[in-house]
Amino acid sequence: MLCRMFSVFVCLSLYSSASSLSCRWVDHKFSHLSRTSMDLLDTLAHNSTNSTEDSENNFPNNLYSQASKASAEDKLRFSVQILEEMAALFEEDHSNASWEEQTVDHFLIVVTKQADSLHSCIKSHGHKRKNKKLQMYFKRLSHRVLEQMGHSAESWELIRKEMKAHLMKTDQLVLSLLSN
Repeated sequence: MLCRMFSVFVCLSLYSSASSLSCRWVDHKFSHLSRTSMDLLDTLAHNSTNSTEDSENNFPNNLYSQASKASAEDKLRFSVQILEEMAALFEEDHSNASWEEQTVDHFLIVVTKQADSLHSCIKSHGHKRKNKKLQMYFKRLSHRVLEQMGHSAESWELIRKEMKAHLMKTDQLVLSLLSN
C-alpha cells in the first residue's frame, strides 16, 4: 500500500511539473510573437544609423546558463524579467534614434504581450524576488550606453543589437521547456 501511494505521489509530481512545462500559450503563440519581436528589431535596424562600436556591458551569458539549469517556473520567471526589463529600456527617450514610432510601439506591445502571457504560465504567482544581477545589467545598459551617450542614435543601435541577442537567448530558454 505504501509503495502504491509513493508511486501515485511520484506520478502526480511528474504530471504537475510536466504540466507547468506545457502552457498552451507557449506551445502555440510564443514562437510567433518571438519571431515578430525579432523582425521588428530588424526593421528598426533598417531605419537606424549603423554603428561598429560594441557595448562595454558584458552580455550576461552566465545568468542565462544558470537559468537554463533552473526549474521550469524559474526559467519562465527569468524570461518574463528579461522581457519586462527590455520593455522598460525601450520606453526611455529614443527620439534621437531614426526609428519609426509606430514600429517601436508595436515592438513594445509584442514584448509586453510575451511577458504577460509567459507570466500567466507560472503556476505559483507568489512574490518571488527578481534576479538582482539581471536588474543591474539593464541599469548599466541604461546608464552606460544610453545616458552617457546622450540617448543618441548610435547608443540605441547598440541597445537594439543587445536586445536582439536577448530575444534569441530568451527564445531558446522558453523553447527548451517544450523539449523537456
